[in-house]
Amino acid sequence: MLSIEHLYFSYQGQPPYVLNDLNLHIHSGDYISIVGDNGCGKSTLLRLILGFLTPVKGSIKRNTNNIRYVSQKNDFSHAGFPITVKEILDSYRKLLKIKDKNEVSRVLELTNMTEFKDRLISKLSGGQAQRVSIARALIGSPDLIILDEPSTGIDRKSQEGIYALLRDLNQKHHITIISVEHNLEMAIANSTNIYHISNGHGHLCSPKQYACEIMHNTGRNPVDHENCSCFTDVTTQAQAQAQAQAQAQAQAQAQADDTTTEEVRHV
Repeated sequence: MLSIEHLYFSYQGQPPYVLNDLNLHIHSGDYISIVGDNGCGKSTLLRLILGFLTPVKGSIKRNTNNIRYVSQKNDFSHAGFPITVKEILDSYRKLLKIKDKNEVSRVLELTNMTEFKDRLISKLSGGQAQRVSIARALIGSPDLIILDEPSTGIDRKSQEGIYALLRDLNQKHHITIISVEHNLEMAIANSTNIYHISNGHGHLCSPKQYACEIMHNTGRNPVDHENCSCFTDVTTQAQAQAQAQAQAQAQAQAQADDTTTEEVRHV
C-alpha cells in the first residue's frame, strides 16, 4: 500500500533533520496510529505521505492514488451559508465526477448520518461534523484514509463513536487507515500497529508493545512482556486522562455559559 524507506526531512533541506532515517511499510488493511510527543514530527510525516512536502533524502512509494485526507479541523462545520449535509456531500461527489447519485446515500449510511442528511452543516455537533468529514472522505471508495487527530475538540461519547466507525471501516470494509494521534487510549484500543516517533526516529510496534514502552519508559526499544499487565495499566491510565480532560472541557464550557448568562442579565 505505502512504503517509506530511509526518509530524511528538515525544513531547511539540511541537517539537523526533523525526521531521521524513517522506515515504514503499510500494507492493505492496516490501521496505523502515528504517535509521539508534541513537535516530534507526526504532522510533518503526514504531510510528506500526502505529498505536501518532499523528502530531503529517501523515498515514499504509494501503490494507490485513491487516498482521502480528513484534516484536524473540518472546513465546513461553521459555514455561514445555508447548506445541508446531503448538499455538501453531493457537491463533492460531483467534484470527483462520480455519476452514481446513490453514492451519497451509501456514505451517509456507512457513517450513521442518514437521519441528519437534511440538517444544516452549521447546526451539527462536533462529533456529527466529524462524521460528515469521514463520509466525504468515503465518497469514491478510497483504498486509504489518512486522519489528523480525529478526536480533537470532540466530547468523550462522540470520540467513542468516531473510533468505532473507523474500526468498522477498517475491519469490515477493508479500508486502510493512517491516523496521527494524541489520543493514546483510542490508538491502543483500535490500531493494528503503532508507529512511535521520538527524537526524529521512528519504529513500528504492536499496541501491547507500545503500552509496555509507556509503562517501562523504554523509548525506542520495544519490550515484549507477554504476561505483564502493561497493556491493561496503560489503557486504564489513558482512560483516566481522557476522563479528566473531558471533565475539564465540561467545566470550561459551564463557566463560559455562566459568563454568557451573567452578561445577558446585565444587558
